[in-house]
Amino acid sequence: MQQYYVTTPIYYVNDEPHLGHIYTTIAADVLARHQRLSGKDTFFLTGVDEHGQKVQQAAETRDIEPIALANQVVARYESLWPELSISHDDFIRTSSDRHHKAVQAMWRRLENAGAIYKGFYEDWYCVPCETYWTETQLKDAECWEAHQCPDCKRDVEKVQEETYFFRLSAYQDRLLAYIKENPDFIAPESRRNEVVSFVEGGLRDLSVSRTTFSWGVPVPGDEKHVVYVWIDALTNYLTAVGYPEQENPERWPADLHLIGKDILRFHAVYWPCMLMAAELPLPKRIFAHGWWTVEGEKMSKSKGNALRPADLLNQYDADVLRYFLLREVPFGADGDFSFDALKVRYNSELANDVGNLLNRSLAMLKKYNGSVLGEVGEEQAADRALIADVEGMQRDVDELLERQAFHLALERISSVVKHGNRYVEDNAPWALAKTEDTARLNTVLYHLVESLRLIAVQLSPFMPEKIALMLSQIMNKDVDVNTLRLSDEAGWGQLQVGHQCQAPSPIFPRLDQ
Repeated sequence: MQQYYVTTPIYYVNDEPHLGHIYTTIAADVLARHQRLSGKDTFFLTGVDEHGQKVQQAAETRDIEPIALANQVVARYESLWPELSISHDDFIRTSSDRHHKAVQAMWRRLENAGAIYKGFYEDWYCVPCETYWTETQLKDAECWEAHQCPDCKRDVEKVQEETYFFRLSAYQDRLLAYIKENPDFIAPESRRNEVVSFVEGGLRDLSVSRTTFSWGVPVPGDEKHVVYVWIDALTNYLTAVGYPEQENPERWPADLHLIGKDILRFHAVYWPCMLMAAELPLPKRIFAHGWWTVEGEKMSKSKGNALRPADLLNQYDADVLRYFLLREVPFGADGDFSFDALKVRYNSELANDVGNLLNRSLAMLKKYNGSVLGEVGEEQAADRALIADVEGMQRDVDELLERQAFHLALERISSVVKHGNRYVEDNAPWALAKTEDTARLNTVLYHLVESLRLIAVQLSPFMPEKIALMLSQIMNKDVDVNTLRLSDEAGWGQLQVGHQCQAPSPIFPRLDQ
């Protein structure tokens, strides 16, 4: 069986779950569900990054131990993901024993490859970004006088300490060649170009240990040093698939790392170079999505517009949020979360289009045929056009999701729903019922219900709870969308003559503007 391995970043425990976290995780979940639907042996990983100086400092401000802070935040994630129908296969914690073993094994592997050496570091460090900066870089970014990080504009601090270095510079040419030979390795194209420009500007060896704090994985054989948090964090993708017990894990490489654009450099520069040094395959694809603003403004605690997931879930069904976040903007671009836009999108595409097509089709089937599918007559051009559109949709959605073009996949499904509603108007079952053209009436109703079934199957990764309700009305039984497989469901004509549907019950009631 073909395998598929998708990951989110591991989320920092010094912050509460927010819109950005749920965006990445929902996207990964949709892909995982789609791949399972396609019959692949799918593994979906998410988790938390618990180590580092900023976590230790955050714990100190609360007068608790770092592990206590981590436990509090982990509990919030573990309660949130089921509410959003996240179907992860593993939740990794960097404080776990299995991860400590993996990080130390990776360190030894790099050390044995001659990729790590000891030296002395004297430069500037941004604790929030966990990024090192030279004086030249700060001057080039016009951040020198304020001593601020070029990325986050917060204060950097002078670091002078003995450290271990990773020979990042030794892999510059090899990484550039790999990126250019594999154009789909980094996406979207704008992020790929950004990485190429960064690498062409020159890579310098990376400080990969710290001695000024203790919350992390000790360097094997030199425990006064703590492994740099990004070597620690990135190794999680190997830990979860059995490293180091499996020296070359069966599930590796990952098919897709989904990340926010703020951590692109770590994933598309440091991580590939580490893997090259360790003689392990590189992930097949890294996709960096954009950021969200709220009603046109940057999210901020001081403005009180940070959109806590719990507050959103108090107002909207999880499936509505899942649909809106992946439909509203192209994945990879920045987006603006607007409550008005959510309601407009929901009412137009879900209530008016999907909900209307389902309700009117099942209502007419009940009124004219006791909810039972009758004998299908000779197909006409309009019927064949609808079938071709439905079958084309299934191929297109698969191809679009392979490119992480979520909004286009949903747009393609939406186009078939609109086709279905036009088909109703063009064929007018209510008029056919008056003429007593039973064969044509049965044919039209069958094509509507079968189209709805296949539309629902394609929507199931995006809205698993709503679509389970939709399919239960069509199939007249409880449907577990987690067990659906395209090998069983994708062909036209699965519904048999004599099949009884349920009477319609609204699944997408309109939202008040």
